[in-house]
Amino acid sequence: MAQELSNIKKPAKNMRYYMRFLHNNIGFFIVGLVVIYSLSGILQIYRDTDLLKHDVVNQKKLDVNLAPDKLKSALKLRELVVEKTEGTVVYFKEGNYNNATGMATYTTKEWYNWVLRFTELHKTRSKEPGHSLAHYFTTIFGILLLFMSVSAFWMFKPGTKLFSRGVYMTVAGIAASIILLFL
Repeated sequence: MAQELSNIKKPAKNMRYYMRFLHNNIGFFIVGLVVIYSLSGILQIYRDTDLLKHDVVNQKKLDVNLAPDKLKSALKLRELVVEKTEGTVVYFKEGNYNNATGMATYTTKEWYNWVLRFTELHKTRSKEPGHSLAHYFTTIFGILLLFMSVSAFWMFKPGTKLFSRGVYMTVAGIAASIILLFL
């Protein structure tokens, strides 16, 4: 009996086997990263709202007698609109600016530090000092996501209903992406 079991040939490990093996293991490895990136991506969508933000009072010394458009760029307030001017003080929704002294006091809405670190993952730059590890990590994560997309085609045998459905869903996803780009 033992002799018969030892004579049974194991099936050869083909490309489908290795792709499924890698797809499975890489998928479990990146679950946490996918959750973090998806949640921080959702936060990026709502960055123009007050979601998870708090007020920060700022004081900044600027040049004197700045015109409203120069004040807007100096304070980096895109929606600055001058509401009134009393003497040398210019008032706007976020605060005020003294034309004589150049002193500006204004309030901004900023993410809490833990949220800011969370969302900075989406803005990693290749040449940003001190963030080279994050740059490589996000690049590897992108490559792993690309692999997960492509390796999905090895999950089912070509010609089966599941494989055909996967191809149709892929075409639908590509079409939806193209439509989104042109809207």
